Amino acid sequence: MADIYAALAEITNGLSATLNECGFTPVIPDGVAKGELPAVTDSGRIIIRYRGENKALKIEHFNDKLTLFGANKEGEILDSDYSRLTASLLDDESCDTKGIKYIVNEFSETLVETFGTKTVKPVKSKLPTPVSKAAAKSGAVSYDPNTLANRFTAVYPELRDEYKANCEKYGQFLPEDFFVNHGTPAVLATIKENNPQKMKRLFNLLNDIYEDGTNETQSLIVVTILGQMDNDQEMLAACIDYMSDDLMSPVINVNKYLASSKSARMRLENPPKYKPAKNKKNRGAAERLGM
Repeated sequence: MADIYAALAEITNGLSATLNECGFTPVIPDGVAKGELPAVTDSGRIIIRYRGENKALKIEHFNDKLTLFGANKEGEILDSDYSRLTASLLDDESCDTKGIKYIVNEFSETLVETFGTKTVKPVKSKLPTPVSKAAAKSGAVSYDPNTLANRFTAVYPELRDEYKANCEKYGQFLPEDFFVNHGTPAVLATIKENNPQKMKRLFNLLNDIYEDGTNETQSLIVVTILGQMDNDQEMLAACIDYMSDDLMSPVINVNKYLASSKSARMRLENPPKYKPAKNKKNRGAAERLGM
């Protein structure tokens, strides 16, 4: 927990200029000295509060997640008045320099978009909106490739800039370009390292997205990402304890198929070039391979 408090101190320091520009000052709890992290702990929750004119913020850490809440209201602001603005993973593994930088940037953008003034211009994000977990679990909509990438960069915050650059370059998210060049190498490195905490975080994400993903999204996970283990039995064995039953069988079969079919691997390694005027429908990697 000591590392989390240190990370929170770095995050609040990184946000201080944006908070000041947006008109917020920290609420110092009783017993907290000047210069210390203005946080209180309540039932495992670490809470940091800020106030402004007819507005308030709350940064809350709970269950390895850091959430930014905001409220606009004249007079007294109660906990029920807050709404969730954004959230990010913050655990012992992600509270390093890269993870902290990602959170500071994400929270700063959200603050400016929500509370920006004429002197603090809102950031116009070109990022497509991810599918919410509630919507996917209700069956109303399935996880798309963009949602996979968006949540993927919470596990690999160092790839957030590459994800944004992909969206800005093409005016939409091109999943093959992002995962082939950036996402898949990061996943393969994690599997080779075989650190239990990192493997659990990675496969919690992949299992969840695969279960409620579109065919294209499932294809990205099975073929473009996990299919690149090249049927390496040591790597596959490392994944067995973390993959869900639904994901395990197609991953094993795809690795066998790609290892035995040179033409299939060539088609996978040479996807069609991007054609914005004609590409009305993206074909998943599995479909291109004839699977």
